[in-house]
This record gives sequence, structure tokens and C-alpha cells, in this order.
Amino acid sequence: MIIWLIFIALTILSLIVQSTLKNKFAKYSQEPLDSGLTGAQVALKMLYDNGIHDVSVISTSGMLTDHYDPTKKTIALSDDVYNSCSIAAAAVAAHETGHAIQDATSYAPLRMRSALVPVVKFASMTVQWVILAGMLLINIFPDLLWIGIALFAVTTLFSIITLPVEVNASTRAIAWLTNAGIVDYDSRPMAIDALKWAAYTYFIAAISSLATLLYYIGIARR
Repeated sequence: MIIWLIFIALTILSLIVQSTLKNKFAKYSQEPLDSGLTGAQVALKMLYDNGIHDVSVISTSGMLTDHYDPTKKTIALSDDVYNSCSIAAAAVAAHETGHAIQDATSYAPLRMRSALVPVVKFASMTVQWVILAGMLLINIFPDLLWIGIALFAVTTLFSIITLPVEVNASTRAIAWLTNAGIVDYDSRPMAIDALKWAAYTYFIAAISSLATLLYYIGIARR
């Protein structure tokens, strides 16, 4: 009973965070950046200031679909960020560029997360089926459930490692935005607030994944 209450609470909390993030992004997207730089220009300037010249900045469709791809050396910014001259766009663009800087400086948690990607992709495609089969065949093949739990544990580890990667990227973003004069005394708190709510989504995801892992372990031990 308690575990289900925890899952319900986490689901509600996740919905609240996601809704708040969208509202914050919409709000700060209406706040113009004094420098007049677009998100794409912010990313390019941050790359240049950090001596990175092998990363390209491209536009991608969707909302809040911004990401850095270390395999292709590209910073993909959503249309609302790429072309916008807003505080929200500058914050998101600088955050994604922070990942590019992590990659260029061999930031350990990012390297660990990148190394886990192939395993996580495989685990994500198979884990639910393995766990379901393990529950159905618990009396015939009890080890199958533990194999499924091990696969899920990899995805949980990935979620946990993602936390310092995202927080560090935001820290780099705010520091550069401030030092480069992109944000000032009035706009800096807005950039921090936008990135803070984005970070909360990763915290909720990690906690939910850990709770689910403990739930599966509890089933297997019983």
C-alpha cells in the first residue's frame, strides 16, 4: 500500500514539475535579452569563448527538445530557442553548450553516462518483458526476474549519473552567461529559475526509477 502511495505522489509531483517548467519557459521566453543574441548565437559565442571549434549548432523541431549529441558533435536547439532572443532561449542554449564543454574537457560523469548509452538502449527495450516473464515463471526460472532487475538497475544508474551531468551543465551556463555579460542583475535570477525547474525533472526521474527498482527487488525477495 505504501509503495503505491509513493508512486502516486511521484507521478503527481512529476506532472507538477513538468507543468511548471513549461510555464516558466513560456514566461521567460517573453523576456527579451538585452544583448539581442538568439539562442543559436549564444551557443556559438559560448563555444568560441571556450575554445571549442568542432561543434555545430543546429535547429530541431519540437518544444524543449534541445540536446547535445556527443557522437555527432552537435548542439540541437528547438525552434523556440534557436531563433529566439529571450532569457529562456539564452539559458537553454548555454546549458546545452555546457554539455559540449563537458565533452571537450572529458567530464567524468558525462563519459560514464555516454558509456552506458548502448546498454541502456538495450535494457530499455527488453527490461519490462524480462521482468514480466520473470514474474510469470518465478517458480520455474527464479533467476530470470533477477536478470530483469539487473537490467532495470542499469537504467536507474543512468538516471542517477545524469543528475550531476545536468546540474554541472547548468552551473557552467549561469557562470558563463554572467561573466560574458549576457545576463545582468535583473535577468540572471530568471535564467537560474528556468534551469532549476529543468533540473527538477531529472531529480524526479531518478527518484522514481530508484523507487521502482526497490519495488522489483522487494517482489523478488518475497
